[in-house]
Amino acid sequence: MPEIVTQCPLCASDSSLPFDRRESHGRLVENRICRNCGLVFQSPRMTADEAAAFYAREYRLLQEGSAAPTPRNTRVQEMRAESLLDFVRQEIPHISRHLDIGCSMGILLRRFQNAYDSQAVGIEPGEMHRRQAQQAGLTVYAGLEDLERAGESPFDLITMSHVLEHLPAPVEYLTHLRESLLAPNGWLLVEVPNLYAHDSFEVAHLFAFSSHTLGEVLCRSGFEIVKFEQHGRPNSALLPLYLTVLCCPSAHPATSPVHPERGVRGKRRWGMLRRWILAHLFPRRAWKEIR
Repeated sequence: MPEIVTQCPLCASDSSLPFDRRESHGRLVENRICRNCGLVFQSPRMTADEAAAFYAREYRLLQEGSAAPTPRNTRVQEMRAESLLDFVRQEIPHISRHLDIGCSMGILLRRFQNAYDSQAVGIEPGEMHRRQAQQAGLTVYAGLEDLERAGESPFDLITMSHVLEHLPAPVEYLTHLRESLLAPNGWLLVEVPNLYAHDSFEVAHLFAFSSHTLGEVLCRSGFEIVKFEQHGRPNSALLPLYLTVLCCPSAHPATSPVHPERGVRGKRRWGMLRRWILAHLFPRRAWKEIR
């Protein structure tokens, strides 16, 4: 039986409304919106056991058409790694230990390692992608529990590129990272799809974040935003498909209630209409061809 989310994972409200309903890769995907804070989340959703099996065996096949790495996906990861490195380069002068969660083939890890001469460690549940990263000489674990059992020392950079939207309890997960795996003066880099420009609603996406709700999740996890950007790299020169945030542990963790976001449905409609208009007026700039 699928899991029903009875409380908002951000503000714990038990009041939500239907937001979106569609089919994704042959599965019905239903998203709801919290009536209190405006977070959009999937419910019902896969159980923990179903999700583990899905990411180990099906996810890459559904997303990329192949369980093995493809040339196009490799190129996208290379371009995304370069974009994320440019985003943090001026803020972070030195990295000694870097953990990339959802590291795939290790392309981002290797790019940062080349730039910072850092020790590179990854987490990747997909067996074929994990094996390829390991064959490249990287230390890569199948899950967070395996990494913690290995006794890895703290990291001064943790990156999560298109990972947070897949996690069932993002506040708890990020809090655990901050308390257990991030060095006191470390950095957290997060990139997620933007609810107001990206399709967002996939079977694997348990959340659809706006800049507001992403900021609230980070704040409730004990982080302070240092740098933020909406952009389309590497897929678009015009559409703000993604949200990228660089954070550090906050000296003053949030104690006040979650600040609600209003007008989410209207912002989503306008954002997707704007996307449609730009794609029709400037198709080559709105959607870049990646080979």
